[in-house]
Amino acid sequence: MIVKHISAVLFGALFLNTACATDTTKVHFKNLEPEPQHPMVFSTAMQLVASYHYQKPAINDQFSSNAFDNYIKDLDPSKVYFLKSDIAEFEKYRYAIDESIFSGDVKPGFEIFNRYQKRLQERINYAFSLLNDSTQFDFSNNDSFMTNREKTSFVSTSDELNALWKLKLKYECLASKVQGKDFKTYSETIRKRYDNLLKLSSKTKSEDVFQLYVNSLTELADPHTSYFSPRASADFNTQMSLSLEGIGATLQTENEYTKIREVVKGGPADKSKKIFAGDRIIGVAQGDSDLVNVVDWRLDDVVSLIRGKKGTTVRLEIIPASEHNKTKVIEIKRDKIVLEDQSAKSSIKEVTRNGKKYKYGVISLPTFYIDFAAARKGDHNYKSTTRDVKKLIVELKKQKVDGLVIDLRNNGGGSLQEAVELTGLFIKVGPVVQVKDGSGGIKDETDRNPELFYDGPISVLVNRFSASASEIFAAAIQDYGRGVVIGEKTYGKGTVQNMVAVNEFVQYDGKPLGEVKLTIAKFYRINGSSTQHRGVIPDIELPSLYSDKEFGEEASKYALPWDQISPTQFEAVNTVTSKLDLVKKSHIQRMSNNKEYAYLQQDINFFKEHNAKLYQTLNDVSYKIQNDKIDADKKAREDERKARKVTNPDLMMDEALEVMCDLK
Repeated sequence: MIVKHISAVLFGALFLNTACATDTTKVHFKNLEPEPQHPMVFSTAMQLVASYHYQKPAINDQFSSNAFDNYIKDLDPSKVYFLKSDIAEFEKYRYAIDESIFSGDVKPGFEIFNRYQKRLQERINYAFSLLNDSTQFDFSNNDSFMTNREKTSFVSTSDELNALWKLKLKYECLASKVQGKDFKTYSETIRKRYDNLLKLSSKTKSEDVFQLYVNSLTELADPHTSYFSPRASADFNTQMSLSLEGIGATLQTENEYTKIREVVKGGPADKSKKIFAGDRIIGVAQGDSDLVNVVDWRLDDVVSLIRGKKGTTVRLEIIPASEHNKTKVIEIKRDKIVLEDQSAKSSIKEVTRNGKKYKYGVISLPTFYIDFAAARKGDHNYKSTTRDVKKLIVELKKQKVDGLVIDLRNNGGGSLQEAVELTGLFIKVGPVVQVKDGSGGIKDETDRNPELFYDGPISVLVNRFSASASEIFAAAIQDYGRGVVIGEKTYGKGTVQNMVAVNEFVQYDGKPLGEVKLTIAKFYRINGSSTQHRGVIPDIELPSLYSDKEFGEEASKYALPWDQISPTQFEAVNTVTSKLDLVKKSHIQRMSNNKEYAYLQQDINFFKEHNAKLYQTLNDVSYKIQNDKIDADKKAREDERKARKVTNPDLMMDEALEVMCDLK
């Protein structure tokens, strides 16, 4: 799956004149201007989107209006920098951006950004003034802060913005205050954060502004269509070659936070078992050095801090997804994410049902991979998903397993060819997926190997982060009736992207001009239903902690919609179809008495309540009561698990094994 979003202070009045915080008068914010090549690149990139994108979006006044709103949102998602008067002043561009595309005029993007930089500097200076005065941080009253400001309005006056920022700073200090830290300590932490943000923002270059502006427009086509500046293009190509050294996680921006979108199987983050999807990174440190607060930082700058040489250590301060009111610091040793770490692996799980023991082979598949270079060279031992899985199945057959569980959880996709060939191990012949291009042409990707390599019972495990090629495989197994799909609704990425170099269309003084990643086609199941947006709905569905609106295609306002085409001709084998009703009844009965399922439901309800809350109390006593209850509930759960002698519970895998027994 290709993801767009591709990581001394004042202590009080006594030290006001001797502290080492940034002298804001020495931080210079230049009015940034477009570079000479930008008009040409702007027009070319957007014309590529208009002409070659799967949906060929119309560049008109509606597009212009959406682009205007999207750019403002990208700059100030929480509405804490711009004033209402700023937005009113920029309204002159709302219906002019479409015309500026054809003329190559990118000045509106720079004008709006320069005003944003000015407001940001003003806000940070005001934050510093508050942090000099401990009397501004009284946590005994009943103030509250609106934590989700997406649907609110920009404020009208500087006084209103000052009042908002006073609450914002109290909110940022509250957790430290409740943990017993004094004003000197927590004001230092927040001052460092804004000190770093000020310095970082002052280093913004024209190329950065240009990429941000263009991407606020390309995103309107769909979230996987984007422009890569020459520097970003080089970084992307490095990442795709798997030579990137780091922690092995996909990041995204969510309001002012950098959030873990996906943990790469086999990578350092995955192996650490310390960081998970949904966790928010608020600080980064190299080895034993001081943590740098990265709240409000741009995504590529956070990535640059986290990335590093193999063998070095990075420390991350995170807000865990499971504990919204806590922070913790974790340590991860950087490493290369090599093909071997991404390879399929097998294990055997045993289950006792009605006094009889069953053995099931579990094949964990982190990605759909193939070593194209070795294959082209004629190396008969080149690595690929299907080749490796075949070897594992041979070994599992020797162990006389009673069935197979194919674990595709957190598998973000990869090679379409491998998804088709892997499906072919479990069916004789037939289509696996349909691919429709932007001109309406439809092609079947078909397994033509008549060998049925494995004819025993199978189930497929998926979760919210199973995407693209994973969804193709799971959907085909489901449509053929060959196995049972178990888990959570999948990601819903049913689109195909292609990289196009701008230099293929225009040249400017021999300079690299970046690349455009374009969505050019869409995947459809053999039954005619798209995997896009809707994903794959499991036969045995478990509820997910992760909301559709936060993770998956539904998280983007501009994701391509679900739709249908005519089914292709295929012959279902219906190995499990007749047993599904019985399996579902057994599943419901098991879940009614399953303690881990009850815990999952509790967690889901907690997250729903948390996400529904618009305001957070700034009263330290009330806040501590909330935290103490969360801690008490967590400890009670841990004690109960100890009594059951359960460690590292895996509800989904346990249920998959029970379903396999139901199929016997």
